[in-house]
Amino acid sequence: MPVKVSVIVPVYNPGIYIEDCVSSLRRQSLPPDEYEAIFVDDGSTDGTPARLDRLAAEDPRMRVIHQENSGWSGKPRNVGIAAARGEFVMFVDNDDYLGDEALERMYAYGTAHGADVVVGKMAGKNRGVPVELFRRNHPRATVENAPLIDSLTPHKMFRREFLDRIGLRFPEGRRRLEDHVFVTEAYLRADNVSVLSDYVCYYHIRRDDAANAGFQRFDPVGYFGNLREALDVVERYTEPGPVRDRLFRRWLRVEMVERLRARRLLGLPDDYRRQLFTEIHKVVAERFGPGVAAGLQPTQQVVAALAEAGRYDDVVAFAAWEAGIAPTAAPVGVEWRNGSLHIGFTAEYTSAREPMTFPADAARAPLADTPKNVEEAVAWVGAQTAARFGQATADLLLRERSSSAQYFQPVEFTRETVPVDGGERVRLVLRATATVDPAELPGDGVWDAVVRVRLGGWTKECRLGPAPRATRPEPCAAVTGRRAVLPYWTEPHGNLSLDTGVQGKRLGPGGVRRPDVTVSGTRLSARIPLHAAEGARVGLRFTASGRTLHTSGTLTGGADGPGSLLEATLPARLPRGIWRVALSPDPDAAQPAWSGLPFALRAAGDSVLVVTVPRPGTVRKLVRAVRRVLGTARTKAARVIDGRR
Repeated sequence: MPVKVSVIVPVYNPGIYIEDCVSSLRRQSLPPDEYEAIFVDDGSTDGTPARLDRLAAEDPRMRVIHQENSGWSGKPRNVGIAAARGEFVMFVDNDDYLGDEALERMYAYGTAHGADVVVGKMAGKNRGVPVELFRRNHPRATVENAPLIDSLTPHKMFRREFLDRIGLRFPEGRRRLEDHVFVTEAYLRADNVSVLSDYVCYYHIRRDDAANAGFQRFDPVGYFGNLREALDVVERYTEPGPVRDRLFRRWLRVEMVERLRARRLLGLPDDYRRQLFTEIHKVVAERFGPGVAAGLQPTQQVVAALAEAGRYDDVVAFAAWEAGIAPTAAPVGVEWRNGSLHIGFTAEYTSAREPMTFPADAARAPLADTPKNVEEAVAWVGAQTAARFGQATADLLLRERSSSAQYFQPVEFTRETVPVDGGERVRLVLRATATVDPAELPGDGVWDAVVRVRLGGWTKECRLGPAPRATRPEPCAAVTGRRAVLPYWTEPHGNLSLDTGVQGKRLGPGGVRRPDVTVSGTRLSARIPLHAAEGARVGLRFTASGRTLHTSGTLTGGADGPGSLLEATLPARLPRGIWRVALSPDPDAAQPAWSGLPFALRAAGDSVLVVTVPRPGTVRKLVRAVRRVLGTARTKAARVIDGRR
């Protein structure tokens, strides 16, 4: 069968960090004869060459090419393209890994939409990845209708015939931003680009030793020389005007302005940041017209203007002011309704840990001239932020703790100005409610609630919290979508998280009171502190003296109290004995997870009574007490016998 996808992995001294990559390639859901992995070893000096040779000998899907060190990733990727047999090629770095269904999903999506380039959703572990691009699927994306230009790493799927037809290859040699040059040209010359956002395809990893090539400090002269080559590609394939300005804006914003802001700049040694500033000043002054910076947010416009004017000291002072700005998000309600979790919160920005205030009568005005000083720059930014408050947004994302995969949740919000200082200034507050359907979250795990606030010149994220213990809402767990879900507050920080694989005591069965449980004939009824949509089916397990019986039950929400009503028919002719009871939200699973309930049933003939189950701790204490008594008795008896002797 023809190979559908060739995965190309440039390799240089990855050590143990290559193992996750290898494992993910072996786990792919695409049939084994429909994909291959080509590892191009770029002169590794650790044990990697032998490791790859063993891998290729064990697994026919894995191929290895050894070459002398070329200095960077461009040549290994080009060598991989030349060796590839697949209809598509997919580039993966040796310290990253793929989602198990990545190749199958991306290939199917790309062929369904005739794509030359397929961009799969990314998750960043201790490193940033595009967020807005993956808000939804884009079957036919362009640089004009989607923020494609935000994603310029090569970790995508490319149709091999497309690369050959236009003669596209990576620049080679020891250099930076070779992926920007390659990906930008691919975007601009492809017949179609498809963005797959409903499955995390690529996990972008920052190594524990921070040895990824992209995290090494670079030479500003060489770096911005290479950046100019990416700008040359844009000029070659676009006409002067709004589209070109929008594309140029990406490099101005990400590679230049953002490097000169807040803690990112202040954390650099003074001599290095001066050199960095000098090279950025040259590019801004040489290459960008006024339309490029005009489309930036107010804070970014100020930094760009100061950089173009060569005012290093003012850029540092403005960065010091920005370093004190942070978002805050406070929960105002967390409750279950009809199987969905409704999360209310407010969000705003703080400065020096106090709520930011803005002029009440601000009006939009262009940055006509470079601010004379930092105070004037701060005042203009404040006024423009207030004037643009109508564009401010709040989002809630759930981020899976172990993988960093994140998903936007539906949010409704309003904008509120809160007068302060006698009404001359205002706080800008966003009031929002997010609706979380746990059935839409892939797999079990712990999901942290993250609020993303876009206001004026800032797009920042923070955890939802802290919630003071005295006032925090305490929602119960829920059974929904055949899984148990527990919203909870982290300790000690008091931030909101969701556990979608909760079981045992954390599920909350200990909150069942004996008076809430009744047995009438063969019918069991119990008020359970679990929220459930109407008619949620659960499993019940009864155990006694090594015997186990099963039945199913139904959880039904009610208006007469919190939680749900559990109703079930007892197993026929429940044998004599004391039966412990456990509940499972998914009894049809291969290995159901059971949570014990704090009551038991005592069956005696035709009667069944509800009884209290002694806590294991209590039983252990009783056993230890009995042993102590017996031990003391034996000791006394021994002394008596010894005395007689």
